[in-house]
Amino acid sequence: MPNRLAAAKSLYLRKHADNPIDWWSWCDEALTTAKNQDKPIFLSIGYSSCHWCTVMEGEAFSDLDIAEYMNANFLPIKVDREERPDIDSIYMQSLQMMSGQGGWPLNVFLSPDDLVPFYAGTYFPVEPRYGRPGFLQVLQALRRYYDTEKTDLRQRKAVIVEALLSSAVLANQETEEIEERELLRKGWETSTRIITPNQYGNSFPMMPYAELALRGTRFNYESRDDAAQICTQRGLDLVLGGIYDHVGGGFHRYTVDPTWTVPHFEKMLYDNGQIVEYLANLWSVGVQEPAIKVAVDGTVKWLAREMTASTGYFYAAQDADSFHLRTDEEPEEGAFYVWSYSELEQLLTAAELTELQQQFTVTPNGNFEGKNVLQRLLRGELSGTVETGLSKLFAVRYGATPESLTTFPPARDNQEAKTINWPGRIPAVTDTKMIVAWNSLMISGLARASEVFAQPYYLELGTKAAKFILENQLQGRFHRLNYAGEATVLAQSEDYAFFIKALLDLHQATLIHDDNANLHSEWLEKAIALQAEFDEFLWSVELGGYYNTSSDASQDLIVRERSYADNATPSANGVALANLVRLSLLTDNLHYLDLAEQGLKAFRGVMNSSPQACPSLFTALDWYRNSTLIRSRKEQIQTLITQYLPSAMFSLESNLGEGNIGLVCQGLKCLPAPGNWQQLLEQIHKSQNRV
Repeated sequence: MPNRLAAAKSLYLRKHADNPIDWWSWCDEALTTAKNQDKPIFLSIGYSSCHWCTVMEGEAFSDLDIAEYMNANFLPIKVDREERPDIDSIYMQSLQMMSGQGGWPLNVFLSPDDLVPFYAGTYFPVEPRYGRPGFLQVLQALRRYYDTEKTDLRQRKAVIVEALLSSAVLANQETEEIEERELLRKGWETSTRIITPNQYGNSFPMMPYAELALRGTRFNYESRDDAAQICTQRGLDLVLGGIYDHVGGGFHRYTVDPTWTVPHFEKMLYDNGQIVEYLANLWSVGVQEPAIKVAVDGTVKWLAREMTASTGYFYAAQDADSFHLRTDEEPEEGAFYVWSYSELEQLLTAAELTELQQQFTVTPNGNFEGKNVLQRLLRGELSGTVETGLSKLFAVRYGATPESLTTFPPARDNQEAKTINWPGRIPAVTDTKMIVAWNSLMISGLARASEVFAQPYYLELGTKAAKFILENQLQGRFHRLNYAGEATVLAQSEDYAFFIKALLDLHQATLIHDDNANLHSEWLEKAIALQAEFDEFLWSVELGGYYNTSSDASQDLIVRERSYADNATPSANGVALANLVRLSLLTDNLHYLDLAEQGLKAFRGVMNSSPQACPSLFTALDWYRNSTLIRSRKEQIQTLITQYLPSAMFSLESNLGEGNIGLVCQGLKCLPAPGNWQQLLEQIHKSQNRV
């Protein structure tokens, strides 16, 4: 019999609806019940496309003995981290404090009276293995500890609470003074080192670090040439590697090796948005490798075909696992994406297979469990023969040619995946919820790519998604999620920050398109209005910077955090402070600049002591120190906007005076009017390099 989660809107929660565990969602009733019954809370956090979350759901959470003990001795709560990143952030930090590691599924045990964690872990197997205890033994030991070790429990919780509170107010910041130019250089060097290729471990896109590293290549630093090569290599690894789906487009989450070969196969919207923006910027620097353009266009086609709702917004993610056959009990990792050598022999001509082997990692033994993940071996254009072969593989996967297939319906759960009569392979499940923050990252990527590659269609996709958000998510207050037309969950700091950035990016992109000329002022107006709400409900007057959640949406949290660390997505505060500088340029409102200055001061200590944690804050510092407003006519902006000017904003000016081609303004002053195009370019580049 299904449990409470059967009625949940979240795909991740519904995946646990048939567990014998008596799951609750995070709500006041659940928290009150745990307190009244004096049951420790078992809080389990994950997300729909998480592979090990799926494994634990099918193992420990489906075990009858575990469920019986859990239901009698704990109050189990399930949380979708994509719905409530504020809850996830607090308890992930607790796990890292306790164990020095993190990851999902995130399983935390909380005291019911104050919601303070006293134990945490990630994946627990049913029986002891992988060096981990069996889950039932963990439950029994922790319930015994909770009942019999009250003094130790209080002391343990006190230490955790003190550490969380200290972290929230940044109480342990370094006090050493460092000049801003040196601080920016320190952050740039750290990020460049982090994305430097290595020979060990997994390979993640790490776009916030790559973005900062690329920005710094315009400065007169000694190692800027090396950094430029490192940034180029990051782009090439992405577009040539197995992390990119060379058949269907779109980027997977990461690869499990240092060679960018075998991915963990889920596709996340937030990765793809950031990667598209980075690749467009890399192209604008002058790294015009054909594979970059192919990957950007392939990703946009995948987005339009598989990840865009009929109403215009973008879906959240696609699973790593999919069914090979309808009769399979469990999905297999990568089944939708990989190719056996015998398949390739059957599907391709001898010439196509030969050339595919010359240009991709294709062997009889494969590189992933006996099958082949396609990874390009060479830069440059693909041959016509290989492109024909890839089109054949596309047709086998999707049941139609790339030219004829413009939309491909999502499999919204495993049941649909197994019962719909798919014309090709059974696709991975798609999480169709709309997340404002993730849509915003994609909108920004599309806006930048539309400028650099002169593709109005990219901008059209981004515009439709932004209009959906404006029309549906402002229900009194700004909301984070949308399920089938219903807005829910108040927006968090990343939703405000990323969407304001997206609106500003759309404002800039529409400057150069005639058919969107009346939109650019509207985008700015909406950004200003949303910024006012952001400031009202989430700005910390006492500490500076933005809280993760508003005061009226954080009563059930043990601490109110201000996110400054970058993970797979940029930090909300890093993006928000950069937005403030950009708004000050476009509006001449110095209040925005004051807030940006306060925010940077608030995080200055952590930027100095832990530059590896917060590249987006350094990006904001770059904006603050080098912000440039270029006032010019449309014709000049059309040329300039394709260049890499990472701390510049453009403003249309029709009344510049005869013979004046533009003005370059820096904060509170404008430079002398340039006499010609070359002087304008010199002023712009000097203004962008004031460090």
